[in-house]
Amino acid sequence: MEEQNNENQLNIELSEEVAEGIFSNLAIITHSNTEFVLDFIRVMPGVPKARVKSRIILTPEHAKRLVEAMQDNVEKYEALHGRIKTQEPPALPMGFGGPTAQA
Repeated sequence: MEEQNNENQLNIELSEEVAEGIFSNLAIITHSNTEFVLDFIRVMPGVPKARVKSRIILTPEHAKRLVEAMQDNVEKYEALHGRIKTQEPPALPMGFGGPTAQA
């Protein structure tokens, strides 16, 4: 068995808070000549205002690598679970088809 080269290993820490994740049902992507900005937002039914829950800023090279990694993972998912069905995104704000809540 070959020895593993520890110089190429990266030790990644994941805190409990970050491990819980953040739910997002809307992403807005913008870019400049030096960076891509991904804003992840949670839109709630009947609420006309939504807040950015997380922002990720990437270099163009890393943005392209992310796209390639996402494509690879979607292909692997679909190979196991079948094609992911997509719909046209609804107009904002999202109504979720139910009545508007009132307090």
